[in-house]
Formats: sequence, C-alpha cells, structure tokens
Amino acid sequence: MSVTESHPDPSHSDPSHSDVFGQGARHEHDGGCDSSDVVSGDRAARREARKNQFHAVHDTSKSAGIVSRGVGAVIDLIVVLVIMSAIYLGVVMARLLYSVHDFSMPSTNGFFTVGAFILVSIVYLATCWAVSGRTLGSVVMGIRVVNRKGNRLRPTVAVLRSVICVFFAIGLLWVGVDSKRRSVADMLLRTRVVYSR
Repeated sequence: MSVTESHPDPSHSDPSHSDVFGQGARHEHDGGCDSSDVVSGDRAARREARKNQFHAVHDTSKSAGIVSRGVGAVIDLIVVLVIMSAIYLGVVMARLLYSVHDFSMPSTNGFFTVGAFILVSIVYLATCWAVSGRTLGSVVMGIRVVNRKGNRLRPTVAVLRSVICVFFAIGLLWVGVDSKRRSVADMLLRTRVVYSR
C-alpha cells in the first residue's frame, strides 16, 4: 500500500494569496510614473527656470518714486560718460599705435560729441532694459523697468523708451505729479518702474 503525499499545485494556489499579489502589482502599476508625465514635468521645470532667470530678485508691486529714479538716472549718466571716455581713450591709443612719430591728440568736435552721447545713451539704456530691465543705476537703487504685466520689455519697446528718455529727459519729472508714479515714457509705452530687491 503506497501513500502518496499531496503537494500544492502552483497553478492552483490560494485565491486570497494571488489576489494580494495581484492587487500589489496593480498598485505598483498605478503608482508608477508615466514616462510622458516625467518628460512634460521636466519641460515645465526648465520653462520655469528660464522664467525665473529674469527674476533673480523679487519684484514688488510698488512703483518707484522720483528720488530713486532720479538718482538712478544720474548714475546712468555717469556710466555713459565713462563709456564715452573709454571710447575716446581707445581712439587715442589707436592713433598712437598707427602713427607714433606724427601722433597728435584728436580734436574734439561738439556736434560729434553730442551725437556720440546720444548714441551711447540709447544703446546702453535699450540693451539693459531689454536684457534684464536694470541699468547700473537701477541696480544700485533697487528698481527695475517692466511692462504693464510685470514682464521684461520687448526690444522694440526698450529702444523706443530709451529714445524718449534721452530726447525728453525732463519727462521724468512727471513721476512726482502722476498718482501712479509714471513718467512720460511710461504713459506713452505703458511701462512701469518697480522696486526690485
């Protein structure tokens, strides 16, 4: 008489046991991250990083007053004069290297000097406002030029604003009169100057 031992058939395992493992697998599948979600999340993070690159410091909603903007404008004027002096020294050095024996200091021309001042001022202001919204004077005074939505100026707007500020600099005084602290350039181009720390 032979006695046969019963061994559990793996194909007929306990239903409760298989259900537990089945639920675990389903939960693992449901809880996993889809590759498309990961890619879209990475893209969103990169977009947010590029967006925050402009706002390296926090911009407030408070418009800058005439004192902050006036002092910043004076600092920017000094910067423009320094740039012009550097250009003049560069011309002098170039003439010295080109003709050492017949060297003479270049004569200054009033018309050329005024034209160079206007050109350097426009290029300096427009470039700073289009890139970061901040000139050196703005950095020192903690202010930034933005559009009406609080974003960076478009290059065309930055150029137009610099032209207005150079040719009609007295328009800055309107900041002390306007209830929203806007200059003439701000009113025409719908820009703002806010405190930025």
